[in-house]
Amino acid sequence: MAAPADPPDGPPDGIGEGDDELRPDEYRSVVFDEDFVRAARLQEFSAQERMGEHARAVRSRSIWSGGGPAKPRTGAPGRAARQGMLLVLLIAVAFAAAVYMGLSNPAAPRAQIRTEPLTSTVVPLAPAAAVPGGQPADLFGRGPAAEYRIGAAGITMPAVRRTAHFTDGQVVTALSIAKDYLVQSSLDPDVLAGTATRPVRVLLDPDQLEQFDRSMDAPSGDGRHAATGWLVRFERGTAAVADPRVRVHGTLAFEEVSPEVLEVTTDHTFVYAVRPAAAAQPASGEASLFTVRRELRFRFDLEDLATRRTELVSAYVLAGPQACSADPAGAFRPLPAGTGPTTVGPAASDPYAAGRPRRTAGLCGVLAPAEPAAPPVSPAP
Repeated sequence: MAAPADPPDGPPDGIGEGDDELRPDEYRSVVFDEDFVRAARLQEFSAQERMGEHARAVRSRSIWSGGGPAKPRTGAPGRAARQGMLLVLLIAVAFAAAVYMGLSNPAAPRAQIRTEPLTSTVVPLAPAAAVPGGQPADLFGRGPAAEYRIGAAGITMPAVRRTAHFTDGQVVTALSIAKDYLVQSSLDPDVLAGTATRPVRVLLDPDQLEQFDRSMDAPSGDGRHAATGWLVRFERGTAAVADPRVRVHGTLAFEEVSPEVLEVTTDHTFVYAVRPAAAAQPASGEASLFTVRRELRFRFDLEDLATRRTELVSAYVLAGPQACSADPAGAFRPLPAGTGPTTVGPAASDPYAAGRPRRTAGLCGVLAPAEPAAPPVSPAP
């Protein structure tokens, strides 16, 4: 009779019933060593463990299974168990280090920098004598402006060095933005004619735009909304620029006022050749000089530097010759050539002294007479 494990045609010849001990073992060459058994993912339950009804026949040996790995015979953890323990330990150490660093060195919240509104003072300067007239070239050659440079060339940059919290490049950026503001607000022909404000507006911090717009639409001498605190412009229908080559002289300086704020101060004198507008032009039509000294203070934070904009926080302006009765908040009204003194005011103010301490003027000052430029010294024979 064939055994259950025998082939259907019976056992091979020579192997009869009862000769099981002589049957060759077909798995004799397969050796299941201890490492192979220990690495198995499944392990068969013992007979006692399988006695329960519906019990599983095998258990998982994975370290991630709920039942946990079978206890190794030798008592040493397997390779997978060691790797799992090492991974858990690394995660725990990393988490503890992150918590410690967060508690011992918390990031300090950045202080919010408040944008200040512009405060401005605009002082008209009355003539001390009759206003000189003539051709622009002759007028420029007879006073201190003869030594001034023309246009933007007169706005020179100082030596640049880094500060405690601002790099050389950031200082250069702040100075260049301040120079751009001076050029657009003091030299742009459309701004001077009173027909444009956008070249100046685009350089301002957005928090100052409402104040700027109100100053342009409804100028006032309240110290906050004078259009001439922001820019230079002449009243349309009264005066026009006779020579676009404006003479300029002055200084720029910078200072770090806090770790987040860089401040730039400027002090420049601008000398314009103007003549009466066509509607009010006298028969002579002579040009005269009009002088504006502007002392401005700008502030820059990192966002301002990144977007190339500025905060203009203060402006002190001396401008003449004008009549003291004129309101200079909206625009300047130069007196035409030949106009005599209109008032007796305080001590004369010298707008040509840019870069040197100024003499404080009241609501109306007196334009100091322009001293002739020193003649060139002839070389000794």
